[in-house]
Amino acid sequence: MAMPLRQTIRVGTYLFEQKTIRRREKFPLIVELEPLFACNLKCEGCGKIQHPAGVLKQRMPVAQAVGAVLESGAPMVSIAGGEPLMHPQIDEIVRQLVERKKFVFLCTNALLMRKKLDLFQPSPYFAFAVHIDGLRERHDASVAKEGVFDEAVEAIKEAKRRGFRVTTNSTFFNTDTPQTVVEVLNYLNDELQVDEMMISPAYAYEKAPDQEHFLGVEQTRELFRKAFSGGNRQRWRLNHSPLFLDFLEGKIDFQCTAWAIPNYSLFGWQRPCYLMSDGYVPTYRQLVEETDWDKYGRGKDPRCANCMAHCGYEPTAVLATTSSLKESLRAARATVSGSHK
Repeated sequence: MAMPLRQTIRVGTYLFEQKTIRRREKFPLIVELEPLFACNLKCEGCGKIQHPAGVLKQRMPVAQAVGAVLESGAPMVSIAGGEPLMHPQIDEIVRQLVERKKFVFLCTNALLMRKKLDLFQPSPYFAFAVHIDGLRERHDASVAKEGVFDEAVEAIKEAKRRGFRVTTNSTFFNTDTPQTVVEVLNYLNDELQVDEMMISPAYAYEKAPDQEHFLGVEQTRELFRKAFSGGNRQRWRLNHSPLFLDFLEGKIDFQCTAWAIPNYSLFGWQRPCYLMSDGYVPTYRQLVEETDWDKYGRGKDPRCANCMAHCGYEPTAVLATTSSLKESLRAARATVSGSHK
């Protein structure tokens, strides 16, 4: 299903309030919170660990992390980094956000997950989001360390045994084929039986060490069109709206709405998104009001030419869904039945 019913109702109510009652044009759906940049891996597609050593040692205070989310008003939070489980107070950040009924996704490579499970409590407002980029050989190669896939699998099994919601996030590169996509998603969906899966085409993140294996727009469309065939899209528990999956297949195109999934880090609110760094501002309102959003997106900024990332286009798909009765009913059917037609 696209998302749990409780979350669907909460987000739907929030969207109605923002668009219809408050008549706001720009507002956040989910905040990408980065309380640190340090990580215990050196993934080739990530640029966060390129920060100076002094920055990598910094940890965001709990009050600052929670305050940023509350200031934005977003109903959902994705806590990333770096590796958030390296933050000494990550459990307190999660606890305070869950206490305020924010839907929290803790993104992790899972290397510390089993050691830290006792710090957290299962909740319908909390889920681990484990990064899995392929089966054993493929995943370990992408994170440049052997044994990471096996540890992630064991951590997922243990978390599910203890009653936690566990989702996954998989990034696909131009070295992937429809078959490798199908293999990993079949494994996550059918064997590990994770609650939901998120997928993303790799985007040419400007600070990433590896710049050779990112997907272009047409490559992305062909990859997912073939991977979704044969009924796969309908039976996989994908954590995406049907329209975003249409977008990945090239059935529809959208403009980027990066303001709806803003990034807040040690430096402040990042302009325009977590994949590009054109400066920082101290408040979400300044990010929205002082950023020239019209100059970003495919066909506008050359850095955006090959981007089909979730952070820019999933909110566009969600907003398009809520603006159409037909698409709203389609999304509702997906939530109830688990279908992504």
